[in-house]
Amino acid sequence: MNKVKLDEIDHQILDMLIDNTRTPFTDIAKKLLISAGTVHVRVKKMEEAGIIRGSSLTLDYVKLGYSFIAYVGIFLEKTHQTKFVLERLAQIPNVTVAHITTGKFNIFCKIRAKDTTHAKNIIFKIDDIDGISRTETMISLEESINDKKRLMHTIFNEL
Repeated sequence: MNKVKLDEIDHQILDMLIDNTRTPFTDIAKKLLISAGTVHVRVKKMEEAGIIRGSSLTLDYVKLGYSFIAYVGIFLEKTHQTKFVLERLAQIPNVTVAHITTGKFNIFCKIRAKDTTHAKNIIFKIDDIDGISRTETMISLEESINDKKRLMHTIFNEL
């Protein structure tokens, strides 16, 4: 895979979009002393190159009533069942992240729930998926760091 070359203007555009994906192109253009059309063309170029893949919305799950976070380590009966199990996990909306892993678990996922009873029901749904031999759950006491922006800024400063 070829590394895409970005110039200083691209870096500055990305820096602003990392901080706030909803920043209007006209505002970016004013700060960088370029036209909004130039910003649009450069962002489109970065989207086509696969550097920018959409934008995201950050929700306050606590305010929405989903303050309970747990991590579920999944043991499979056979590793060839991984794809099947991941497809079933994707059908459970409360499973927000899933990783194929090495080490103790075959799959490691994050769930969001309203409370312990809700989490228990989600975990039971996970346990019922064919191919899963057992699960191990860890409850999050507090999400202390959830900041992708720092990493993104670091990556673009290294380019």
